[in-house]
Amino acid sequence: MDKILAACGNDCSACPRYVAPPYEKTEAELRHTAELWLKIGYRDRLVSNTEISCTGCRPENWCRYNVVKCCVSKGIRNCSECAEYPCDNMKECFAVTKSFAPKCRAICTDAEYEQLKKAFFEKEENLGTR
Repeated sequence: MDKILAACGNDCSACPRYVAPPYEKTEAELRHTAELWLKIGYRDRLVSNTEISCTGCRPENWCRYNVVKCCVSKGIRNCSECAEYPCDNMKECFAVTKSFAPKCRAICTDAEYEQLKKAFFEKEENLGTR
């Protein structure tokens, strides 16, 4: 299947939270993701399957970097289409995301880590560089 890129470069099609068709997840898969997010430190409590599931970024969703809101305001699909890319906000986004990789590598199984790597740690590669 093709990649589905979020505005920040995440590959939604690889994300263990993404449940939009045809990427549906079982209840067990979502529960595992919620447990993994707690173990990694992405959440401070075990959340429900409903709370962990995602159907994609929207401007009204919480985002540490307000990437979707910025893209919508500029009329672009993702950051690579912006004349200012990579802006300081995205440089910080890339750096903070990469800072999670070592902990994920230490905690996750090989398969879990590869999925997280593909989904989140390849933002720059997905968006390309200029």
